[in-house]
Amino acid sequence: MFPQLLSLIFSSPSPDLRPVDLLSRVLPHNGEALSGVRIVQEGGARGVQFFSPTQALTFPSSQLFINCPLFPAEFSIVATVKDSNLPLSFEIRHNEYLFAVVKEDVDQLLLGMRFSKEKVHLIYQGSMGRERLSFKRIRLADNHWHSLVLAVSRHHATLTLDCGIPLELVHKQPFPSDLSTDGSRFHIGSRRKWKGLFSGLLRQLVLLPGSDATPRVCPSFEPSLVELSIPTILSNMPVKSQLNDVLLPPYETEVRVTLGSKPACTSAEQGQLWFDTLKRGLFLCDGAYWHSMLQEKDRLDYVDDYQDLYTTSETLDIELFQIPSVGLFAAMAHRANKPGSAIYLWNHGQFQLYQNISTFKAQAWKQFTIGRKMFLAVSNSVGPVDGERELSVIYRWSNKRLKFVRYQTLETHSARDWEAFHINNEAFLAVANHRTETGNHNIDSVVYKWNPGTKTFEVNQTISTSGAYDWEFFTVGPYHFLAVANAFDGTSTQTDSSIYIWLNGAFQLFQTIRTFGATDWEMFQIGNRVFLALANGHMLCERGPSLYTINSTIYELDMTTKMFLKFQDIVTYSAVDWEFFSVGDEHFLVVANSYDGSSYSLNSVIYRWQGYEGFVPVHRLPTIGCSDWEFFTSAEGSYLMYSSAKAPLSKVFKLRIH
Repeated sequence: MFPQLLSLIFSSPSPDLRPVDLLSRVLPHNGEALSGVRIVQEGGARGVQFFSPTQALTFPSSQLFINCPLFPAEFSIVATVKDSNLPLSFEIRHNEYLFAVVKEDVDQLLLGMRFSKEKVHLIYQGSMGRERLSFKRIRLADNHWHSLVLAVSRHHATLTLDCGIPLELVHKQPFPSDLSTDGSRFHIGSRRKWKGLFSGLLRQLVLLPGSDATPRVCPSFEPSLVELSIPTILSNMPVKSQLNDVLLPPYETEVRVTLGSKPACTSAEQGQLWFDTLKRGLFLCDGAYWHSMLQEKDRLDYVDDYQDLYTTSETLDIELFQIPSVGLFAAMAHRANKPGSAIYLWNHGQFQLYQNISTFKAQAWKQFTIGRKMFLAVSNSVGPVDGERELSVIYRWSNKRLKFVRYQTLETHSARDWEAFHINNEAFLAVANHRTETGNHNIDSVVYKWNPGTKTFEVNQTISTSGAYDWEFFTVGPYHFLAVANAFDGTSTQTDSSIYIWLNGAFQLFQTIRTFGATDWEMFQIGNRVFLALANGHMLCERGPSLYTINSTIYELDMTTKMFLKFQDIVTYSAVDWEFFSVGDEHFLVVANSYDGSSYSLNSVIYRWQGYEGFVPVHRLPTIGCSDWEFFTSAEGSYLMYSSAKAPLSKVFKLRIH
């Protein structure tokens, strides 16, 4: 099944392929400084200026070409650049690369976009050796912003400058359909070397596989600054003078530095600096948020017991979410039917009861948004009374009543989890059905799709599962995945859990992994690496005792085999949840240990990422029947919260950071 599926994915251009923002992949999203570049504001827009071809400005091609290493035979490059007209000799600064794809082990240029004097070149490795497409009399070095769309197909290419008349070239040799990117990396702003480093400003660099991007961006009211995908850090408007509406170049902007506690960041403060004397950090205001420019990195020191949250029942799941202008909420899935499950609001550094909702042995909550509407779905595992249908419920947030109100019911079967996600601007909701009313664990789970006409969820696809416990949706490059944790097949907990890939409007099997009473998947990324952490609950076979002290496993996506391979085993005790979080530059996993075969009073453990060593234990937190962990931050600090499936008590821990 697996090889045929890969062949199907890459045998023809997919209609689901989306623009890939190459520049965003090497720029920080949180405003942190990045070696080798700086952000410059000129001519009414922001761009990146390169100082050195550092490793931070590269990423492996396998991040984009997940299941097939071939570069698309038809594609477009959209770039927005500003090149200086300073009197530098073109013998010195000719042949500057906007980007290059380089095979690392032999330093071979596979494909690159290069500027020279009044020329734009596309260089690639063809069947007969290195080929070059050259567009002449392209004036870019005039100190103005320009947008270029380079569209390449098998037999011809066009270059459109500032939405003008396209220039067309016919290939001497067809563009290769078998250009392999195995073992290569994308280098942004260079060709891996100092020679060829781009000396201008780069605002946009987008790869669009499979089609000509020109109709997407042209015509335009600003043809020199068209936008297909601009990095967030560059998309803000430039600083305006307080005296008039004239856009000022950087050297004319009045810059003030505020010291002390955090000031307001509004349009009036846009472009101003704030130095945090406590954290010793320098921040820049973009008109709405303060972005870190230089800051001492936070480090987790120790964990403090912060709040005991006494509940009306044992709690199986916590869902944390924000409602704009209202605050941070925690929805608790309570085991008891009366008074149901509770929703708490974070208020003055504490969680306080906000709303009770009638539920029936609730297993999990999931919050999601569709357009401007906010929803909260609960998975009920039993009916209102014995013999009645099991109905899980979707609630909608009422801005008028400031509460969640019932919106839609869906028939489920001992539902354990909801997962909400969007694909191509369409909303989906997947339920993990655990077993039928007659005790059959081999049952279909369901993926629902939002119908914009009826404004309800309707069945889109059913997927065969075995005691499904959890769904995890994630995206790698342009591809979407959905992983199910199968816990029990009716006779044994030793069963396959599955990972599905979205293809041709449905999820298709991508990979199976042998698991032992699987209860949770947690996807996370560290740098360019993609991981899946699996929580194994217990080992039960037809014969022999149950084992609760078993390995849970972390898998890593291997770009060579295009599969998730085992990265690390960690001994756990009937684990039911993993939670990934970061503090500064450090990354952590915390596991919910629930039972060791004799006791529910166990330590749950925080593991820290140690690179080559993997995750190592650093903190042990006493818990009772731990069922879920959640990480959150507020104005008061960073916190971990856990729920107990064996006691009517949840706890909040505060992370002490230095």
